[in-house]
Amino acid sequence: METLERRELRHGDGRRLFVYGAYDGQSLPDDGPDGEWPALHLRHDPLSDSWVAISPARNTRPQTAPTQDRPAPSCPLCVGGPELPFPYEAAVFENRFPTLLAEPPAPPRLDGRTAPSRGRCEVVLYTPTHEGSLATLTTEELARVVAIWTDRSEELWTDPDLRAVLVFENRGEDVGATLSHPHGQIYALDHLPVHLERRVGALAAHRAGTGACLSCEVVATDLAAATRRVRENPSFTVQVPFAPDWPFEVHVRAKRHGARRLPDLTMEERRDLGAALREVVHIYDRLFDAPMAYLMACQQAPVADDGTVAVDWHLSFEFLPPNRGPDKLKMRATVETAAGLFINDTEPETTAAALAAVSTTADGADAATFPDIEVEATADLAGAGGT
Repeated sequence: METLERRELRHGDGRRLFVYGAYDGQSLPDDGPDGEWPALHLRHDPLSDSWVAISPARNTRPQTAPTQDRPAPSCPLCVGGPELPFPYEAAVFENRFPTLLAEPPAPPRLDGRTAPSRGRCEVVLYTPTHEGSLATLTTEELARVVAIWTDRSEELWTDPDLRAVLVFENRGEDVGATLSHPHGQIYALDHLPVHLERRVGALAAHRAGTGACLSCEVVATDLAAATRRVRENPSFTVQVPFAPDWPFEVHVRAKRHGARRLPDLTMEERRDLGAALREVVHIYDRLFDAPMAYLMACQQAPVADDGTVAVDWHLSFEFLPPNRGPDKLKMRATVETAAGLFINDTEPETTAAALAAVSTTADGADAATFPDIEVEATADLAGAGGT
């Protein structure tokens, strides 16, 4: 078992920074507070009974991709940038351009229902190397990322006001990613967004009607569906789902009942997870001989309305690429956006076969090479410069 040290520092504006691994003791700049976020709030849509986050600060986020008018600027996530001016191995920091805050401003009084944007927004830096992906990280680096996801999730779940912790990654300009440096994010929310609420309801209704776990039934169905299988893994199914919204959608789902959140995983399951995530991204990049953009969401069991953790939830990582061909993107059209009826341009079995065909790694071959890593917190460092 390897120990990964975690140190907490604070930027001059009060945002927390967690440095994982080696740290040479350098101070953070005293950059001062960024100011207030008076426009940050939630608005309720009564017709859909859902919340919309209003966050104008996101329009000021940095972007490293070149545009027609200017060359690419320096990357704010690389060593020497404003977030980490010193060398690091991996890190997490509170987002400088948040949608949610631990202590949000009071919402404005408007002609509809509003609420504070309460929660957390964190950025997870996988590596100091500017280029790369989950497919190109070393097994040490990827095992470290899984350990960091687990560590941050575990702490965030201790806040009784939070109901959902979403680990995710937006990769590529085709899905709106503004920074190419390998990184992901974590949003923790004090309410259930509509998709999570609907899934919790489906699990509860199935349990009430049949006495059985719906997620276990999905896993059993996937295991029996060889035509939708992309990989084989002792701990996770790696499948194109039965009814995917996106043509090349892949779900990596925990087989074991009780593996509801990242902290629930055993070390063996963590190794299998790392191997599965790496191979899925490898497959995407081989499919059209180019890095494929995707949205990746880690779906952890949220807190239901009664305050309990959703019992029948199985942890999953869901990959949602926008491609429907090597040079074609699927765009959400009117019936999909306005009515919620997705139209898939391909048969799931056909895309699963195409994805499986470009896999070159034997089933489970690299899982054993992932080290076992556990995070260990060291003494927190006070202030911008530490102590």
